Amino acid sequence: MTHFISLTATLRSEGQGLLVKIQPSGLLTLVLFGALMTDEELLRYSRQILLPEIDIDGQERLRRARALIVGLGGLGSAAAMYLAAAGVGQLTLVDFDTVDLSNLQRQIIHRTADRGRLKVASARDTLLALNPLIQIAAISKQLNDAEMQEQVEQVDVVVDATDNLATRLTINAACVRARTPLVSGAAIRLEGQVLVWRPGRDGACYQCLYHNAAMTSETCAQTGVLAPMVGIIGSIQALEAIKLLTGLGETLDGRLLLVDAARMEWQMMKVRRDPSCVVCGERMNKDQSSNRIQG
Repeated sequence: MTHFISLTATLRSEGQGLLVKIQPSGLLTLVLFGALMTDEELLRYSRQILLPEIDIDGQERLRRARALIVGLGGLGSAAAMYLAAAGVGQLTLVDFDTVDLSNLQRQIIHRTADRGRLKVASARDTLLALNPLIQIAAISKQLNDAEMQEQVEQVDVVVDATDNLATRLTINAACVRARTPLVSGAAIRLEGQVLVWRPGRDGACYQCLYHNAAMTSETCAQTGVLAPMVGIIGSIQALEAIKLLTGLGETLDGRLLLVDAARMEWQMMKVRRDPSCVVCGERMNKDQSSNRIQG
């Protein structure tokens, strides 16, 4: 695979831009593109643009993309910071909680001075300081089912960084109804997992794996979590979201990634859609298809 060393100059002429790349052999490659990104953006994202799998087109897709991040705790901190740094154009942050001293051990988007502030306000300030070229909407309330559905329908990908099963299942159901890709993550103690759901695929949704919304789920406040654990899982969530938005590589849909950090063991489990699932099963798919035809 050819690796390019980039020149950063762009030529503005009639709404067009020219990116000049030099191969190690000295051969020039000229890439003509719609001049939507500024010189500052081209330089900021240059290390991503150098990747053949991203290039100008992929960076433009990120620039135009909209992502919803639910939960600005440990997982959401890492996911949001990497999505912002990577240039995802619009982020919507949802969290009703405030910053507590006990959060700061792992929720790196917040600072000691942010104690008592709304997490979405603290996170917004951190993200805009990191990348002032993106847009951020902050929602500081717990969304009901209808409100969650509305937000999910407005974005290109959803990152579930919450810490309770009932909310995860609500987000999952909204994404399936809206046919919006979903990246779910969880971390506790020294363990973590990531699952991706995509419409039109045979992979399991979150409901397929966890049928009973009434079952008790453990929390970090009860059992603890090592600080880097949430960073690892949140970073993987950001990576999977970027892959979904750009078409890069193969996402984790249909596969559940499990991490045991104590042994540094990574396992991959194939997880197929449950035909009897009340959210994504065959009957639900038929009902949704029927509604689209009638509509």
